[in-house]
Amino acid sequence: MKTTGIHHVAIICSDYQRSKKFYVEVLGFSIIQETFRAERNSYKLDLRVGENTQIELFSFPNTPPRASNPEACGLRHLAFQVDDIEQTVFYLKSHDIEVENIRIDEVTGKKFTFFQDPDNLPLEIYEN
Repeated sequence: MKTTGIHHVAIICSDYQRSKKFYVEVLGFSIIQETFRAERNSYKLDLRVGENTQIELFSFPNTPPRASNPEACGLRHLAFQVDDIEQTVFYLKSHDIEVENIRIDEVTGKKFTFFQDPDNLPLEIYEN
């Protein structure tokens, strides 16, 4: 098997409008397509992240909460590449988003830190 990249990451949110605002207006991801599926009472929002990657943001009624944060079995966190981590942290904080202290990856020497989306999904920013 040969893969050429990650096509998309799917996220289920508890409050569609709040999460849509966070991912589009705060993180700046562009909308590819928004679909309401009446039979499921569910939205699916396709978002462009960079040149070749997407986030599928889903809303479903009565979704169970995440087991623990971030050490539950399954997806641990989602990481985004940034060119300037200090500038990105400043931007996030200016939007009242709590951001952990910047750390250095002991293997690569690169800077990284974590913050959370509206449903407390752990998100990472990792400097190029």
